[in-house]
Amino acid sequence: MKKNTADWDILFWTGPKKRAGLQLLENFFQFNDLAVTKKRLNDIIRYAIKKDGFIAEDPSVLFQFHQSMRSFVRAGYLLMMKKKKHRFSRLPENSIPVVFGMLSEQEYLDPLLVFSQAHKEYTIKEFDYFMSGMVYLSMGISDHIPEKNIISPYIHLMKMLDAAHLILQRRSKKKTAGNHPEEGERYIKS
Repeated sequence: MKKNTADWDILFWTGPKKRAGLQLLENFFQFNDLAVTKKRLNDIIRYAIKKDGFIAEDPSVLFQFHQSMRSFVRAGYLLMMKKKKHRFSRLPENSIPVVFGMLSEQEYLDPLLVFSQAHKEYTIKEFDYFMSGMVYLSMGISDHIPEKNIISPYIHLMKMLDAAHLILQRRSKKKTAGNHPEEGERYIKS
């Protein structure tokens, strides 16, 4: 007789419903503010490295954050895979800001470059392993320190958050500008 056991792994990506990367990014930023997300990620990394303290967040909040970041990484991967479909409006030279956040000038002009660089260096499973390890280590006092390089995935996640927010800002500007593109402009297709 075959035993039926429950699979307790959360299956966000199964089912017949197709998902679009931009739609997932919009959903992510509907529930997560950019500044709060960056601060929480920074706190998790800081407390994961710290040996004598732990993060004073409710574990359910950290679990929800972990799951939303997993979804965010997958949305970025979907967006990167359909890179040729998505295009962005070109910015005039005088409208480029002096400060780009964590993005370089080239990444600011082409935010999808951030996702392709991040997913070229790390797989989705490696980002999941990084996030789950950091959340675990930040929730309790531990003598263990992270065994791998934690700075590089952290920087990639911060850059991806900036790039995703920039993509959605440009998309909302396109929607408010109207449906008729001006000469020399390209737009995001959803």
